[in-house]
Amino acid sequence: MDTTDTLLQDAARRLADIRDRMAKAARLADRKPEETRLIAVSKTFGPEAIEPLLAAGQRLFGENRVQEAQAKWPALREKYPDVELHLVGQLQSNKAVDAVTLFDVIHSLDRSSLAQALARAMEKTGRRPACYVQVNIGQEDQKGGVALDALPALLEETRALNLPVVGLMCVPPVDKEPAPYFALLAKLARRHGLPRLSMGMSGDFETAITLGATEVRIGTALFGAR
Repeated sequence: MDTTDTLLQDAARRLADIRDRMAKAARLADRKPEETRLIAVSKTFGPEAIEPLLAAGQRLFGENRVQEAQAKWPALREKYPDVELHLVGQLQSNKAVDAVTLFDVIHSLDRSSLAQALARAMEKTGRRPACYVQVNIGQEDQKGGVALDALPALLEETRALNLPVVGLMCVPPVDKEPAPYFALLAKLARRHGLPRLSMGMSGDFETAITLGATEVRIGTALFGAR
């Protein structure tokens, strides 16, 4: 067996394992496995690591940086035009046009200035990627996300701007049990009538699924350590 075949088999095995764990977590919560979508977070990995997962059938991918995604995804999308690309990292307002042009979903809307920049970018490009409002669920100074008490005002502004906000996103504190934070995000989403929840990564996605995640963002468990 050559190296290419080994890479393909390894990628297929990792993908199948994650999907199996996702399905088991869904059943524990009396949810259907198809209610949660898997985003393979390929930040810092090149096409040689991404293509085996594409060959195994994965079509949702996440990137942290606009420029990194611009460097590798246009060529990959020529071969796999049905890929859905998600921006899961922080977004600077001056990159809004580039982000709206390249990505199908943006998970990190977290402030008024970015909401306005995205509205202008969507009007300019004619593209309307779905958006998640990122919530600073653990109230951590170093983390992105809108503050809990500022969330209602930001959501009101996104509605006034006619932005396609579909849900909430969070990254809970790394050194604490994530379940209460996921539960809080789910409660906030229900309160504001938002159907989707982007929460859960390699170390806690099963917990996130039991608490209502509709998208989980998996990097290390699929690609290995960065």
